[in-house]
Amino acid sequence: MKRSLFLVLVLIFVSNVLHAQISAPTADATDVTNYPVFPEPDDIFIFCTIDSTVEEGMLSVSTQLEGTKTFRWEKYNELNGTFELFSQESSDGSTSQIQNLGDGCYRSTVTIDGNSEVDRAWVFNNWTVVNGFVSDSNCESFLLNGEFRTAVLTYYDLSSNAELDVYKDVKVEWQQDGDKISSLQNLTFFDPPTKDTEYTLVVFDKFGCKGTMPVMYMSIVTKAIFSADPMSGEGPLTVTFNNESENGSPGYYEWLFYRDIDEITEEAENSPEPVDSILFVAYDEAPVYTYENSGSYWVKLISRHVSENHTCVDTFALEKYIIVDTSFVLVPNVFTPNGDGVNDNFVIKFWSMKSLEMSIYNRWGKRVHYWESGDVQGFEGTWSETVWDGRIGGRYASPGVYYYDVLGHGRDDKNRRAHGFLHLFRDKD
Repeated sequence: MKRSLFLVLVLIFVSNVLHAQISAPTADATDVTNYPVFPEPDDIFIFCTIDSTVEEGMLSVSTQLEGTKTFRWEKYNELNGTFELFSQESSDGSTSQIQNLGDGCYRSTVTIDGNSEVDRAWVFNNWTVVNGFVSDSNCESFLLNGEFRTAVLTYYDLSSNAELDVYKDVKVEWQQDGDKISSLQNLTFFDPPTKDTEYTLVVFDKFGCKGTMPVMYMSIVTKAIFSADPMSGEGPLTVTFNNESENGSPGYYEWLFYRDIDEITEEAENSPEPVDSILFVAYDEAPVYTYENSGSYWVKLISRHVSENHTCVDTFALEKYIIVDTSFVLVPNVFTPNGDGVNDNFVIKFWSMKSLEMSIYNRWGKRVHYWESGDVQGFEGTWSETVWDGRIGGRYASPGVYYYDVLGHGRDDKNRRAHGFLHLFRDKD
């Protein structure tokens, strides 16, 4: 009899302390309390919000009690350490929900026929507001500045009302195109980009709540770069300079064309005074220049970007010299002006010559043909020119041995001379 009465009392006691189940389906993250005194931990539900004015907390309680029930919601008042009525309803349903909740601890009590189910949970609207901006922008560097404010998640021990904070593990990142570039809040960039570039300040915590802000860097720097084509060849050599500079201001390019390096070196060795190494200066966007003389030439480009407060400058020079080759003349000793289309003309080959003159003599020493040019150049990549078609006074010259004498002045300022004999054949094979 005593045992049966004990079991009845236990069942009555259990029925009076059953726990309802509070959940938060829309919460972004969860945690649990770490009360120093209160014996049982409570759930913490985190809701990521955009700022401190938004309250998105929502709680739902579920019960297995059947019939018309009273759902009583209370909120903890940390000023006096008590729970106070928040809302109340009667319903035949198994759930009750409250929403648009501010930070705090909420207690749910579900009651029917003297039976009650109780549960508690903490709600936090977790926000982070960030601000980023560029400062100290100059030709060498700029500073990405980051500022932020974030919610402090404070809860209280329900026995002692002691104040406690939820550990959020807040971190800062600067990103570019979605990739992390630094975890420093204030980041100095050296060697700034030549294009306007967007960076993003991201502040986040272990709950996945974050604040972001794009920050645009408006470039004030330039990068000088160019290519030259061709880099070598016979003189006169016409070179096209392709300006590939980044973010340069139109009209502010400066090209420095240097003299032949051997000429500069020789002059410097023989003069106690500083040598002017500049051949000339150009201010074109992309110049085209013809080198008349043989030599090794260096070119440097100065690019400027002019903004309201700064004029940023960058320079670029070719790693290799532009080579205008030295002169030479090559004369054949046989030609066959017989009309077969092969070797019908007497052709001399040359390279980097300024002027040429050629005399042809017969076996008795009489000059039978004379040719000269004061501005010879290579023709269609062959670097050659026809100087005699095998006629004398309009008539075909007799087959036999003739003598030639060539005198020329090269674009390296050297005289070139060639002389010898040639065989003229008429017969076709």
